[in-house]
Amino acid sequence: MTSRVHLDYSSFGAGEPVDLTPAEITTAWKELLPGFDQTHHQIGNPLIESKEQKANVKVHATATHFIDGAEGGDLWVVYGTYNIALVHEGGTWKISRIQFNFKFQDGNMDLPVIAQARADAKAKAE
Repeated sequence: MTSRVHLDYSSFGAGEPVDLTPAEITTAWKELLPGFDQTHHQIGNPLIESKEQKANVKVHATATHFIDGAEGGDLWVVYGTYNIALVHEGGTWKISRIQFNFKFQDGNMDLPVIAQARADAKAKAE
């Protein structure tokens, strides 16, 4: 990733786009994802357009989240696409922008709230 990445999950209702460092992005993910028993995020069907030192990649995405025995159902699945911008710096391709384009979701819509409560409890116990 570049030193700051433009992160946009606004189509999913996650607030305004922000520019974050890679460490800030992974810290944010670590605040929620440990609350699930399992997650599986899969991307596919990449469409790549590149010109000189820049590239844009569009991929389809499915994010499956699981909490065993959760009231209301064990699964929450989110579907959409990502637009990912890359720049070629110092001989390496680096992500400079991630935009999620929400399509739909299925399953237990309360699972993220349950996961957040579990992740918060785990963090307090550490």
